Amino acid sequence: MTAFAMCMLLSCGEKEEGKTLSGLKKSDFVVETEGGQTALFVLKNKNGAEACITNYGGRLVSMMVPDREGNMKDVVLGYDNINDYLSSDGNFGALIGRYGNRIANGKFTLDDVEYTLPQNNNGHCLHGGPDGYHTRLWDAVQPDGQTLVLTYLSPDGEAGFPGNLDIKVTYALTEDNAVDITYEATTDQPTIVNLTNHSYFNLSGVPGSRILDQLITINADAYTPVNETLIPEGAPGWVEGTPMDLRQPVAIGDHIDDAFEQLVRGRGYDHNWILNTNGNSTVPAAKALSKTSGIGLEVYTNEPGVQFYTGNFMAGDEKGKHGVTYPHRGAFCLETQHYPDSPNKPEYPSTVLRPGEHYTSRCIYKFTVEK
Repeated sequence: MTAFAMCMLLSCGEKEEGKTLSGLKKSDFVVETEGGQTALFVLKNKNGAEACITNYGGRLVSMMVPDREGNMKDVVLGYDNINDYLSSDGNFGALIGRYGNRIANGKFTLDDVEYTLPQNNNGHCLHGGPDGYHTRLWDAVQPDGQTLVLTYLSPDGEAGFPGNLDIKVTYALTEDNAVDITYEATTDQPTIVNLTNHSYFNLSGVPGSRILDQLITINADAYTPVNETLIPEGAPGWVEGTPMDLRQPVAIGDHIDDAFEQLVRGRGYDHNWILNTNGNSTVPAAKALSKTSGIGLEVYTNEPGVQFYTGNFMAGDEKGKHGVTYPHRGAFCLETQHYPDSPNKPEYPSTVLRPGEHYTSRCIYKFTVEK
C-alpha cells in the first residue's frame, strides 16, 4: 500500500509539473530573461498529436505524431530545458528574422540608404544576425488548446534593420496533424522582412538517428546556385539532369556526397529551391517520408522559395532532448522563404515592406502516415 501510495504521489507530482507527452517538464522551461519569463506551451488535438513551443525564440521544441503502428513519435530536434536553449547559438525550432537566410556582406541599400548588419557567417548576415528573433523573448497568449499567438515589437535599428516592426506569429495545431504557422507584420519605416521557421526534422522518430534514407520531394524546376560562401550567384539553375532534381522522391543520401559543385559548396543540400507553386498554399511545395516509421511531412506555403538543408554543419556532438546525441546529418530543414540575398538582387521577388502594407506569410507542416 505504501509503495502504491508513493507511485500515486509521484504520478500526481509529474502531472502537476506539467510533463508532456514528449517527456518535457514545463518547470524546466521557466526562467527570467529580458525582463520577462520564458515558458513552455502545449498544443493538443483530438488525435492526440502534441506540439510544444517555448516563447524563447518562438521555438517548436517537440512534435509528437503517430507512426504507422500508432505509436507517438517526436519528429523534431531540440532541448529538454530552457538553459540549453539560452546557452546555444543554434536555431533548433526557432522563428527566424528579421531576415531569414543570408544577406551578402551584411549590407543592403533601400531608398538610397545603405544599412549595415551583423556579419555572423563568412562575412555575411545569417538569420538576422547572432541576436536575431531566435534569441528574443516573445509575448505569448494561448487562446485555446490548439493555438498559440506570439508577438514581438522589433525596434528600429535592432541588428541594423530600419523601422519598428510589429510582428504576430500564430501557431495552430490542426485536427489533421498539421502545424499551421502564420506570420504577420507591419512597419513604420521602409524595411525588409523575411520570416521563417527553422525546425529540424527527423521523421524516423528514432532519437540520434540520421536522415539519409528518408525521402525528399521538392516541387521546383529550378534553384538558386550559390558561391563558395553560400550567397546566390544570380541566375537560376535548372534541376534537370542534376542531383538537385528532387521533383520525384529521392533518398536524401543518394546524391548528397556527389562531386557536384553546388553540393560540394554546401557540404550537401543547403540551397533555396524556386517553387512551382506560384504562391498557392494549397499545393504541396515539398514532401518528405520515413519508410521505416511511415511518418510523412507535407509542406505548404505562399512563399516563392524553400531552403532545404540537411544538417551538414551538425558537428555530431550536440546533446539534445533526454541526453541523446544528435549526429551529423541527423535532421533536415524545410524553411519556407523569399530567396537569400533578395535585398541585393532586384531580379528576385521583393522583400521590402513599407508603412501601410501588411506582411503575411504562411507555412504549413502537415504530418501524415503511410501504412
